[in-house]
Amino acid sequence: MTKQSFGPIMLDVAGLTLTAHERDIINHPNTGAVILFSRNYESPEQVTELINSIRAARNGDILIAVDQEGGRVQRFRNGFTRLPPASHYVNKPELTEKAGWLMAMELLAVGVDFSFAPVLDIDCGVSEIIGDRSFSIDVVTATRLSSLFRKGMKGAGMAATGKHFPGHGAVALDSHLTLPVDERDLDTIRAKDLQPFAQLIAEGLEAIMPAHVVYPKVDPNPAGFSPFWLQQILRGDLCFNGTIFSDDLSMEGAASVGDFPERARQAQQAGCDMILVCNNPVAAEQVLNALPVTEAPLRQQRLQAMQGKPQLNREQLMNNAQWQHIANLITQGTQNYA
Repeated sequence: MTKQSFGPIMLDVAGLTLTAHERDIINHPNTGAVILFSRNYESPEQVTELINSIRAARNGDILIAVDQEGGRVQRFRNGFTRLPPASHYVNKPELTEKAGWLMAMELLAVGVDFSFAPVLDIDCGVSEIIGDRSFSIDVVTATRLSSLFRKGMKGAGMAATGKHFPGHGAVALDSHLTLPVDERDLDTIRAKDLQPFAQLIAEGLEAIMPAHVVYPKVDPNPAGFSPFWLQQILRGDLCFNGTIFSDDLSMEGAASVGDFPERARQAQQAGCDMILVCNNPVAAEQVLNALPVTEAPLRQQRLQAMQGKPQLNREQLMNNAQWQHIANLITQGTQNYA
């Protein structure tokens, strides 16, 4: 039987183990990845078994992802080092690269390919959903620290995903709940928010996730559905050749575009290589069945670059002196985030 290549849809599963129906959905030709959440995690041993069963359910390639930034956004906690939010590294810059390495090593050791990190948004003091997830309010500092964090991830064997292009830090509203509007013009955004993206792209950033934010002075469409943002600015001006992941199509920031199949079609047409449909299994199946099954060699090439390159298994990592040292350093400085 011919092995399936990566499909363009990232979906999720309900619990700690797979159901028979989930196994079938994972083997759909349009499935390409599974994102894991806190509800899918109990222990390193359990999640390793879950990931192995996800891979076994698919006749071909599949990616496993998670949001493991640190701070408020860390899905795996028990048995993993508790990471601080990105803003913590402003006062501990020497920890930044080490933390990126440690985060990646811990995930790779249980079978996860990549974490959706680092956040490249500049904190403008108004966004609660971004806030301390940003490395800094200062563009130069945020760029330097996010670059170091990515360098650590790369050293561990993990591809990075910069988010949320072209910048989510200047809007107060949460795109999970509504469609935020950023009234700034392109020159303002280019001079500030685009700087970390431009620098990390120049350094080889593997993937980017656009924001469910509309910038009406630039383009009428939310960034993740905008050919202007994704093709003209990101691919064209910034010369980005990696993977573009949509943000979750289940978020309210995507609702203005239409029903789920229409959201997926527009995200694809705008330039997204992989489309996330999370926390709504009915919608995920609608999208899987609505999109045509296509061969896309360039998409395959980009998604293959997202595959993790684990260096140690879990037992080896726990006995690794470098991991032990860095875990202690981070734990000593992050008691408030435990």
